Amino acid sequence: MKYYSLNRNAPNVSFQQAVIQGLAPDKGLYFPEKITSLTQNFFDNIESLSNEEIAFETIRQFVGNEIPESELKKIISETLCFDFPTVKVDDNVFSLELYHGPTMAFKDVGARFMARCLAYFNRNNPDLHNTVLVATSGDTGGAVASGFLGVKGVDVVILYPSGKVSDVQERQLTTLGQNITALEVDGVFDDCQDMVKQAFLDDDLKSRNLTSANSINIARWLPQMFYIFFAYKQLKKQNKPIILSCPSGNFGNICAGIMAKRLGLPIARFVASTNANDTVPRFLENGKYEPKPSKATISNAMDVGNPSNFIRIQELYHHDLAEFEKDFSSYSFTDEDTKSAMTSIYGKTGYIAEPHGAVGYLGLKKEMEKRPGSIGVFLETAHPIKFPENVEPLLGITLDIPEQIQSVLGKEKKSVKITSYSALKDFLMVQ
Repeated sequence: MKYYSLNRNAPNVSFQQAVIQGLAPDKGLYFPEKITSLTQNFFDNIESLSNEEIAFETIRQFVGNEIPESELKKIISETLCFDFPTVKVDDNVFSLELYHGPTMAFKDVGARFMARCLAYFNRNNPDLHNTVLVATSGDTGGAVASGFLGVKGVDVVILYPSGKVSDVQERQLTTLGQNITALEVDGVFDDCQDMVKQAFLDDDLKSRNLTSANSINIARWLPQMFYIFFAYKQLKKQNKPIILSCPSGNFGNICAGIMAKRLGLPIARFVASTNANDTVPRFLENGKYEPKPSKATISNAMDVGNPSNFIRIQELYHHDLAEFEKDFSSYSFTDEDTKSAMTSIYGKTGYIAEPHGAVGYLGLKKEMEKRPGSIGVFLETAHPIKFPENVEPLLGITLDIPEQIQSVLGKEKKSVKITSYSALKDFLMVQ
């Protein structure tokens, strides 16, 4: 399998090169040259397959022969060490809970998969050293920190916007130590992401072997297909069209869902549910992609004004808006909408939705009104305990603290404050 840059001004590369480089030299995201649908037999018998078997069949064509089958199966087994349940919330509405991993966020899957791929590629070269550079608006940082903790030959540098992630999220990325360093940026997520992209293109930093663990990296993004297949496996017996609603920030999850459909997964409709950062809903209204600076909301992990993965979605639809609209919708919701949904869901069903999941629920309900006879799935991307300041007073409850969270609460936060790209560059030059 070869990968090309979506800017189409860089050499095609292997899976290994794409993982290690993260971003193409022409600033483009990597995309697979070929997508081959899975067999009908696979879908007919998906209920009889384990999650590990499903994941292997899903990802193998994208890895090719660059990782032996036995090693790839081992990587998948170590990645999928927790459950991905679909939970009935309302009539024909299900939550796909993606927060049962070590950092209680969906990004545990991609981060663990990528860390193990990188470790495999470095296995025979003890002198090779990589620096994983990642921007986070919330959960990415903690998942990457956990996934790469202690991986030999890899240093992780995480940029996060000061004061714009929850306390739990901040502790997960600032307290681990070892090969993990957190840089606290005076700005918003888009500033962090812009710094990361600039670093990749800086000739002075080439000797640092930088790579990204954001969803711009194919090894972070492609494994997010796994749990879309797992949801279909659990709901196939319903024998109804499935609508998938993703609370969307950088658009990695919904892009992975569309890729899953290209592999043959029968998802009837995709909904990109956003908060006040409404670049994509506006695009669907007027056909113009016009990013704006991100706005702070209570669903902070979605506070992205210029979602990186949207270019991949456009590629999957051949940059044809009419084709795009055939199975894709996008809606924007305010913080007040989000709070109202959280209250309504809990009052009606007893289900505790955190702000991101509530946005996904709102988009799903809006789309289901147009498509009677469907069943809907919204992604719950992080455990509610990560947002106690928004969940507990609103619902009048006290959340139990899971073991994964208890392990970081007593640790000391350690971060380095920076205000500019030059400060980031200076830090990386002495690493």
